[in-house]
Amino acid sequence: MPSTATSRLSPSSRSTKPRTELAGTSGNAKVTAAPAGTCERVDTSYLETLLGYNARRTALAVISVFLQRMAPYGLRPVDFSVLSVIAHNPGVTSRQICAALDILPPNLVGMIKSLEKRGLIERRPHPTDRRAQGLHLTAHGQALQKDAEATASQLEADVADRLSASELQTLIRLLRKVYLS
Repeated sequence: MPSTATSRLSPSSRSTKPRTELAGTSGNAKVTAAPAGTCERVDTSYLETLLGYNARRTALAVISVFLQRMAPYGLRPVDFSVLSVIAHNPGVTSRQICAALDILPPNLVGMIKSLEKRGLIERRPHPTDRRAQGLHLTAHGQALQKDAEATASQLEADVADRLSASELQTLIRLLRKVYLS
C-alpha cells in the first residue's frame, strides 16, 4: 500500500540530494551515494502539517532547556507549575490546583507532600471550608519561586529568540485557543 504522505508531496519537496557525511574535523562535507533502496532523508513533511506534532516538538525543545535551568532549584515542570499557582493564589486548595493544571488528584498528593517536606509550602486551614486546607508558600518557597520564575522568564526569551514579541504573543494566544476550547 503506498504511503499517503509521500503521494501528497510535490516532487520539489522530496529530497533528491545525496547524503552528506562530515569528513574529519575540518567541517568540509563529502558527498557519498546512498545504497539503493535506503532512505536518504527522513521525510516528516506530513507530520509537520499536524498541530500535535508541532506542539510536541516545541514542548520537547522548551522542556529540555527548562530541565537544565531548573535543576539547581530541584524543580520539574509540574512542580514549577504547582508552586507558581500557589504563589499567585495563596490559600488555593489541592482541588483547585488539579482543575487549573489538569492534574489527577492522586498525582498531586505526592507532589504536595514532597514540596511540603522540602519546606517550600505549608498547609493552613481553609477559612470557609473545614474539610479543605489552603496551600501557601513558606518564606523559603517564596524565595525559590521568585528566582525560578525569573529563570523561567529568561529561558522562555532564549528559546523564543527567533520570534518577534508579536509573533510570540500570537503563538501563545493561538495555543491557548486550542487547549482552552
